Amino acid sequence: MTVAIGELPAGEREVEMVERKGLGHPDTICDALAEALSRALCRAYRDRFGAVLHHNVDKALLRGGQASPRFGGGTVDAPIDIYLAGRAIAAVGDATIPVDEIVAEVSGDWLARNLLSLDAERHVRVHNLVRPGSGDLRDMFGRGGAGQVALANDTSFGVGFAPLSPLERLVLDVERTINGRDRRQVHPAWGEDIKVMGARRGDQVDLTVACAMVDRHIYDLEAYVAESEALERRVREMAAEAGFTGASVTANAADDRARGSVYLTVTGTSAEAGDDGQVGRGNRANGLITPHRPMSLEALAGKNPVSHVGKLYNVAAREIAERLVAEIDDIEAVECFLLSRIGAPVTQPALVEVRARTRDGRPAADFRSRIEAISSAGIDAIPTLVDRFVDGTVEIF
Repeated sequence: MTVAIGELPAGEREVEMVERKGLGHPDTICDALAEALSRALCRAYRDRFGAVLHHNVDKALLRGGQASPRFGGGTVDAPIDIYLAGRAIAAVGDATIPVDEIVAEVSGDWLARNLLSLDAERHVRVHNLVRPGSGDLRDMFGRGGAGQVALANDTSFGVGFAPLSPLERLVLDVERTINGRDRRQVHPAWGEDIKVMGARRGDQVDLTVACAMVDRHIYDLEAYVAESEALERRVREMAAEAGFTGASVTANAADDRARGSVYLTVTGTSAEAGDDGQVGRGNRANGLITPHRPMSLEALAGKNPVSHVGKLYNVAAREIAERLVAEIDDIEAVECFLLSRIGAPVTQPALVEVRARTRDGRPAADFRSRIEAISSAGIDAIPTLVDRFVDGTVEIF
């Protein structure tokens, strides 16, 4: 396989912006439910038919509800509506799978496990809008046959880069650490809807953290301020541990405490009161939104993991970039680009480009044989991503 090899410019950018939308953000909720549905369909297809069948359930919309939060505990006055849409085979001959039941089960399970202050039965209505797919796409999906490499469903591209910058790692770690705590015991007032924005100008780093505070754990404004300050301290500690000792940290910057206007919620997510969500509007495949880096606008969540190159190539490109940095000591940073051609095997991209920066300034092309070998291995491994997607061991948002 021939790889187009280019050079990444040397030096650090003067300005950097990085964002992550957390577990309870309306966009992330849509991503999570779409991907959970795809995984459940894959398991059901394998159990019923012995193979993953055609589906793309990547169209999800969350319409925010209405709520009246207040210190000590408020009410949800109108539920959140979540619409899960897309295409999926529901029957082969007389054999069927219960798509309606799968949608209800996986949605309720994810919401109950991940949004602890939200009552999935009372506060959310899930609408199943999944329908069978078109005949031509179903036909192409099955052309490869059992044991054959799947054919690309589209002419599309995927991108990935490595390594993450120190600020990118910090922004990712902040949200994961806060939402990874024992949320019932450690600051239960901190809701799951956490968004982190990191900005760097030279050595100066500013972190803005939005956190939907849960009203029943906060009895007055003084307690709210204490929770906000505790959150700022924790983020400031993490920034210092990451080497940003002078970082400025602000929690819930839109608060007007003098007027009593603060980010208080009943459920720990802004989805309860008019903030809407949609698949693909949040984090990219590496869990971040990075406007200074190459990105694809592809929404990965909910797409089938067998032939949808918009999903497969974004993950493969990221993993190839990570392997190149990890396995070639002389290479410091990599960007990887993969382009598919509809109808061709997913392991035969139309174009592969690797842009690299070496530690000593040598041309990246000096490492062509190793770059091509690692890239080829990563592309050949694309069919093995199916099991990892179904198992949920590949993070895509």
